[in-house]
Amino acid sequence: MILQQLTPVDGALPGPVLTEIAALYSTNHAFFELSGDFPDPNRITVEQVAAALADEIAQDGAEVLLARSAGRLVGLAATLAHHPDAQAEDPDPWIGLLLIDATAHREGYGRAVAGLVEGRFRAAGRTGVRLAVLDNNPRGLAFWQAQGYVTLRRAADRELGRACTVLRKDLQRPE
Repeated sequence: MILQQLTPVDGALPGPVLTEIAALYSTNHAFFELSGDFPDPNRITVEQVAAALADEIAQDGAEVLLARSAGRLVGLAATLAHHPDAQAEDPDPWIGLLLIDATAHREGYGRAVAGLVEGRFRAAGRTGVRLAVLDNNPRGLAFWQAQGYVTLRRAADRELGRACTVLRKDLQRPE
């Protein structure tokens, strides 16, 4: 499996890649029903995905990473080099989104992509990584806890005020 950084070309995301990513998003309508990120989770459009990705990439220190296995797009990870609130006392990078093709859930891709993202942070000298899981997503919480993440606190997310649990993984402890 490889991770590729999604990079705009002449200020825009490439059409064929956007189509692939929109298809990936569309397989995850159950997650987007929980998150409320799209008006109709059963009809996610390329334009909506392009706008969401543009918002992600526009944040300082943000990366969107595409996960490919045998050439097939199997996942996407959006990361931040630091907490988006400059006032936050938080030295860790964040995983803002990990999305795996829902038709391939439970095949190990989520664990593999999370491990590759953690490896990138570890190689950059980062000592931990954080993320937030919506409280209405117990499967997501169980997944991250199984990856070694521990709960730090409960909070409201920055964008929509949704209840979530903030977790952290120490990247210094042996795997």
